[in-house]
Amino acid sequence: MSGGVHSEQSSRGPFDVVCLAASLGGIQAYGKLLARLPAAFPAPVVLVQHRSADTEERLVAVLARRSALPVVPLAHRRPLRPGTVHVVPGRTRAVFDAEGRPSLRQAEGHRMADELFASAARAFGPRVLAAVLTGRLDDGAKGVRSVKGAGGRVLAQDEATCGELGFQMPAAAIATGCVDFVLPLEVLADALTALVMVPGAAGMMRVALPPWARVVTPSPAYAG
Repeated sequence: MSGGVHSEQSSRGPFDVVCLAASLGGIQAYGKLLARLPAAFPAPVVLVQHRSADTEERLVAVLARRSALPVVPLAHRRPLRPGTVHVVPGRTRAVFDAEGRPSLRQAEGHRMADELFASAARAFGPRVLAAVLTGRLDDGAKGVRSVKGAGGRVLAQDEATCGELGFQMPAAAIATGCVDFVLPLEVLADALTALVMVPGAAGMMRVALPPWARVVTPSPAYAG
């Protein structure tokens, strides 16, 4: 039995989900990143972009034109599909339950990455790969501590490809000490591909867990 489970995990790669977060400049960043992911990319991708609720279909259509992977809205309680980009609807809070199924609720404001990352860490443990891209303020900084504390990996976009205003979200994540690599956008996309698809890459591309991440207790998901 254990051999079968090991073989199944090996065949699907080291990560069960890739979670991405962005705000200011995120649509352009996502387009460039998805354009570099190969059609054979096996892991499901879940991305959140700070925006109003009425832009969901437009964003899915825009990203689908750049992506070799299918791009679909993230659906309430439906399992993630391998090799598919799932877009969290605008002004929507998405969290994973213990079985890894997403639950969607209307969100107040724009802080959605922290909950997405923290719930992914609870549901998938070390098999979460997260990245914080261009954006303002600090959404995602708490969430990356949960991901790193669970043994997952965290990447962040560098300042040169974010621009001064767009570097606030990555900078806040980097300041936690829980980001493994800070990379230009194009290199970050290639790093995602390597970590997910190249045998042994996830084991080699590892940075020590900071002491304060070891004792982080992820905040519970909202009820209702």
